[in-house]
Amino acid sequence: MKKKTIHLQWIMIWFLLASCNPQAPEQPTVTDWPEITNEMKPWARWWWMGSAVDSVNTSQLLESYAKVGIGGVEIAPIYGAVGFEEKYIDFLSPEWMAQLEFSVRKAKELDMGVDMTVGTGWPFGGPQISPQEAASKLIVQQYQLSAGQKLSEKITVDEPKQKELGVGLLALMAYSETGETVNITDKTQADGTLIWSPESGKWTLYAAFLGKTRQKVKRAAPGGEGYTMDHMSAEALNTYLARFNKAFDHKPTGVRSFFNDSYEVYGADFSPRFFEEFQTRRGYDLRQFLPLLISTEKNDTIARIKSDYRETMSDMLLENFSEPWAKWIHEQGAIARNQAHGSPGNLLDLYAAVDIPETETFGSAFFPIPNLPNYTVDRRNIEPDMFMMKFASSAANVTGKPLVASETYTWQGEHFKVPLSQCKPAVEQLFLGGVNHVFYHGTTYSPKEAAWPGWLFYASVNMAPSNSFWDHSQGLHEYIARCQSFLQSSKPDNELLVYWPVYDVWQHSEKLLEQLSIHHIDEWMHPTQFYKMSEDLYSKGYSMDFISDQLLKNATVKNGEIATAEGQHYKTLILPACELMPLVTLKQALALAENGATVIFQELPKDVPGFNQLAERRAELKSILDKLAFTTETEGIRKMPMGKGQVLLSVKMQQTLEDLNIEREALTDIGLQFIRKSYEGDKLYYVVNHTASSIDAWIPLNAQSKDVVIFDPQTSEIGLSSTSIKEGKTLTHVQMEPGASLILQAVNQKVKEVKNWAYEDNTEKALTLSNEWKVEFTEGGPTLPEPKTLTELSSWTDLGDEIASSFSGKAVYTTTFELADKNQDEYMLNLGDVRESARVWVNDKEVGILWHVPFEAKIGTYLKQGSNTLKIEVANLMANRIIDLDKKGIEWRKYHEINFVDLNYKPFNASDWEWQPSGLLGPVTITPVRTSSNQGN
Repeated sequence: MKKKTIHLQWIMIWFLLASCNPQAPEQPTVTDWPEITNEMKPWARWWWMGSAVDSVNTSQLLESYAKVGIGGVEIAPIYGAVGFEEKYIDFLSPEWMAQLEFSVRKAKELDMGVDMTVGTGWPFGGPQISPQEAASKLIVQQYQLSAGQKLSEKITVDEPKQKELGVGLLALMAYSETGETVNITDKTQADGTLIWSPESGKWTLYAAFLGKTRQKVKRAAPGGEGYTMDHMSAEALNTYLARFNKAFDHKPTGVRSFFNDSYEVYGADFSPRFFEEFQTRRGYDLRQFLPLLISTEKNDTIARIKSDYRETMSDMLLENFSEPWAKWIHEQGAIARNQAHGSPGNLLDLYAAVDIPETETFGSAFFPIPNLPNYTVDRRNIEPDMFMMKFASSAANVTGKPLVASETYTWQGEHFKVPLSQCKPAVEQLFLGGVNHVFYHGTTYSPKEAAWPGWLFYASVNMAPSNSFWDHSQGLHEYIARCQSFLQSSKPDNELLVYWPVYDVWQHSEKLLEQLSIHHIDEWMHPTQFYKMSEDLYSKGYSMDFISDQLLKNATVKNGEIATAEGQHYKTLILPACELMPLVTLKQALALAENGATVIFQELPKDVPGFNQLAERRAELKSILDKLAFTTETEGIRKMPMGKGQVLLSVKMQQTLEDLNIEREALTDIGLQFIRKSYEGDKLYYVVNHTASSIDAWIPLNAQSKDVVIFDPQTSEIGLSSTSIKEGKTLTHVQMEPGASLILQAVNQKVKEVKNWAYEDNTEKALTLSNEWKVEFTEGGPTLPEPKTLTELSSWTDLGDEIASSFSGKAVYTTTFELADKNQDEYMLNLGDVRESARVWVNDKEVGILWHVPFEAKIGTYLKQGSNTLKIEVANLMANRIIDLDKKGIEWRKYHEINFVDLNYKPFNASDWEWQPSGLLGPVTITPVRTSSNQGN
């Protein structure tokens, strides 16, 4: 291991004092990597630019994807490339459907899957959506009248562009200075003439119009242009889907899953039946409170009315869109995949309404892993947050859905500057958040006749054959597949169920529309006690899922634990401190305790949400809370037995959990992060080291196992770890470099046919390879540089060769070295600084792809005493060739619509970029390593 190492002294002492428990003879078990299916491999969003696709290019592209280990594609038609207009195919036309059918058939031949976006671009909309069924907004106009006056102007919408769309009047309400309210909607004639006059006093009239956002489908493909649909209208959804019914003609498409992107319907805060649905759901007439609804005054009554409004939007999105949309997909013989974030609704309920909830990463996070490249500074986007990801995984876990997807690497960095090594910790953060079905964002369908760099989508990491690292990306794909083989084959094993107090998020009197997007988590998630408590518990080693008010209604108690789905149990329900809680939620929490569960309140709720019958509901809340008679256990912790269970009131959450014997995973004390799963009756741990230090320690697992098997997803190695058991916990020895991950299976039976894990015991002095390097540029452009002979490794941009500076592609480095004696257990090759990935051969035998930091591999098997040959194929970024194109003024950005933009959504131009370091910078070393094997029970 490397020099800087964390040691857990107390864990080592624990291990040294541990005695081995005698075990009864039993049948040993065999364990191995799960068989990898195409779902376990990474998939990619497949941008069909202009839907200019054909069977020849489709075949070649799918074969290329399959060859490097991509398991499936999601067809997403968008705008097209300039100059290829004659090849555009209208969305859902017979020709388009033929290309879909061919793609599905070809993918099946390659053991790949195909998903499809239900539309083009985003959000849902198109030519079938009339202005009447388009996304709508509330427009309120005011008029003044006094006793005996008649309104001279007509009650029509003022904005000319709204008039053009035929915007109609929803309600006309009159409010007197004394507080009287009159609905005079029926006093307005078709042309807007008002035939009502007040008898006394001064009145203000509020006219509510069903305006239109006028938003059209963003990035629409040919045949998909049109207005965005009203997602709160069941009628609009039926109209939208009717076009697909006609195109599909009641025939199976072969599409595995239909997809809906994140909710980016901007300004859509109303719907034709909103007033009626509000009255049915909330119990009062919202029209009576129009002045308060549009007010931004800080006022509790206004906040309550707006909270009711936001809850109604949530209900309508769920019941008029998400649920019937998923039902329609099931009728097509497929499954539904949806991104709920960005919705003005309860994200947990909206995620839970589909078969595969999907989150996304947008932007990049900082990881303190030494030498991890980060070539762009992103000041625009909020760092991806694992707890945002857990909304999707929690919805899946709580409802028993096996797959959790993610749109991965959206704006991971500036174009052409994202190396594979930066992709590794980003995807690991997703795995820690519960994702097990990765979708790259993305790969663009690019025909052979398109000049380099091919067709590109502006927000993606370019996972496509035009990328310099394309062949090397197989290393990343295989790593993800190995991780997901376990993450998909296992079930959640989270002990805590944490309530999400959405009413605290909804309760404010500011803007009307509240969209809960990943771009604004600093506003709606980070400040909350829910987030702070969850983050603290996770950092202490606890695992959790989040639950909504609606999902909590379905929870039951089995054997003292809270059950939310078949086989999904939690040891306790935690309700974080919140201001507002519905009575039904409070009653359900207490009922769970009555039936045998343990329920923990951080604080008791202070009030109920909403406006209707507020006094009565507040009185009922007070009555319930007054009956809770807690006794003090210790300072900050109070307890109340209830039926078969108990209710705790605690500001010391960790101590409370410890008192309940709900144990944390202490491996987090040294900075490790984990997700724990249940796998074939065993405990399974996916563990990552995202710290700046190497870790060589004995870590405790909350499992009493016979053996622990280590799976290394970076290399596919398997081995039996050193273990011991102390007080019901298994201690296992791990060695992890910064950035490394391991999968640990705590097996309930003794394991056979698995070799002992080889631990690095000590290392000898490293041999630095200082002989000449022959360098041959083998693939790329714009021009292949001449071969080089280097006595010292340096960047291609420092060779004094303009052709090498502007080159993007691959070069092969070859050298020889002498190994006087081959007398150590292992030899570790370290390539030093690699820009940006490498494939290695020793003595003409392939070692593998080194695609992430540290660029290391065990090569003892390939070495021989005496003379050895080392060959290293290095790929750099696409950046330098792009810089060259832009410096020369060669136009390659030729797209309709948004064309091609940079990280800040400005026109992209790399002409002023510095050349990016490229190639093998070294130093390249070989270190003899002495290893020790298993010291288990």
